[in-house]
Amino acid sequence: MAKELKNFTKRSDNYSQWYNELVVKADLAEQSAVRGCMVIKPYGYAIWEKMQRQLDDMFKATGHQNAYFPLLIPKSFLSREADHVEGFAKECAVVTHYRLKNDPEGNGVVVDPAARLEEELIIRPTSETIIWNTYKNWIHSYRDLPILVNQWANVFRWEMRTRMFLRTAEFLWQEGHTAHATREEAEEEARRMLEVYASFAQDYMAVPVIKGVKSANERFAGALDTYTIEAMMQDGKALQSGTSHFLGQNFAKAFDVTFMNKDNKPEYVWASSWGVSTRLMGALIMTHSDDNGLVLPPKLAPIQVVIVPIYKDNAQLQAISEKVNPLVDELRKRGISVKYDDADNRRPGFKFADYEVKGVPVRLAIGARDLENGTVEIMRRDTLEKETVAFDGIVDETARLLDDIQSNLFKKALDFRESKTCEVDSYDDFKKKIEEGGFILAHWDGTPETEEKIKEETKATIRCIPMDGDTTPGKCMVTGKPSQRRVIFARSY
Repeated sequence: MAKELKNFTKRSDNYSQWYNELVVKADLAEQSAVRGCMVIKPYGYAIWEKMQRQLDDMFKATGHQNAYFPLLIPKSFLSREADHVEGFAKECAVVTHYRLKNDPEGNGVVVDPAARLEEELIIRPTSETIIWNTYKNWIHSYRDLPILVNQWANVFRWEMRTRMFLRTAEFLWQEGHTAHATREEAEEEARRMLEVYASFAQDYMAVPVIKGVKSANERFAGALDTYTIEAMMQDGKALQSGTSHFLGQNFAKAFDVTFMNKDNKPEYVWASSWGVSTRLMGALIMTHSDDNGLVLPPKLAPIQVVIVPIYKDNAQLQAISEKVNPLVDELRKRGISVKYDDADNRRPGFKFADYEVKGVPVRLAIGARDLENGTVEIMRRDTLEKETVAFDGIVDETARLLDDIQSNLFKKALDFRESKTCEVDSYDDFKKKIEEGGFILAHWDGTPETEEKIKEETKATIRCIPMDGDTTPGKCMVTGKPSQRRVIFARSY
């Protein structure tokens, strides 16, 4: 049973299949009865909760408050901002009726044709429209600004090709929506929140990211600028892991949201919006995990340490438990989440395999001989290295090891990204390199036509125009026209 649990398709054989198997075997999620939607299982949701809790603290530390807005949006709201509706129109689920009734012919329930809505309602694909319609009632004077609001919610986008966590029809996320008196404040807010996302990804997820600006073709529908963090997965593909948008006055104008400025003159409000979703779970899985299962950074692991007793009879188990229970208390006092698995319905070998698949960062094993010798076996999930250490120093050693695993996972992912990043100057070289995967830094002439040509011919997109790095001008690899700087191309999820 333990072997079956760890019998994964290898990443090198079929990366996509490996990912799908891991999500299920690690008990993170499963397909649901609703096409394109998933069930997030308790272990997977526990990881999302840790992400949510940390992000929520970071948002509140920057002055934001949580609120909640309706799931259903009047169809007319989406017509107010032309680019926005064009961007989401093909993904919208529409509610047309408000009542069911028993089928007169006895075939269950049917939609009551007499209960058709006067105006159809859209299940939110994102909430800019309903929120800016609300802000019109909240904002009257510059004294009412800024408004710094975040919403934790679900959204629905009718996706045809889905993959759990990475792209599902319904997913969980947070969406920040802020209102400001000046352009400068709104732009600063959009950049500030991108920094929050980057800090969370790198410090907690141990995922290195590149901060940048999206091209016009790739920016959010209705935004003037979209800022992004881009991460590289182990198959060399990019994953957009968080975005922050400067919306200008587009939504304020669409919903007539004005305020009286300090000169007592009416002015449209400036806006930002920003969000991350359960797609971060996909990033976490694909950045760190291996052919043995999930690998979790300690800061986001629901169980940071598991202790497995090895015994022959109840007397041995009792002796081990007497030694281990004070250790559990001491670890918890240090803020370390620990599970002592003394369940007698599974063998130690199965437990070892199960916790390895689930990515628990540190495993302690202790048996009768360890009691005699005053030792404990400790294993780290990131490298699978085991050693026997003195029991008396195990709390300090465990804390040190958790910190080391966290930093090692980030370094490993960063080294991989750097090994898969290169510069090219010719389109022929680009076409060869893109087949190998990774990030390619290349010059582009800034036109959507050239960008679209590259996408059609290579399936690669501009992931971002990096905020940092080399700004040396050059010539577009496709057209030879002047280019202000290199941008990052990659194939993506």
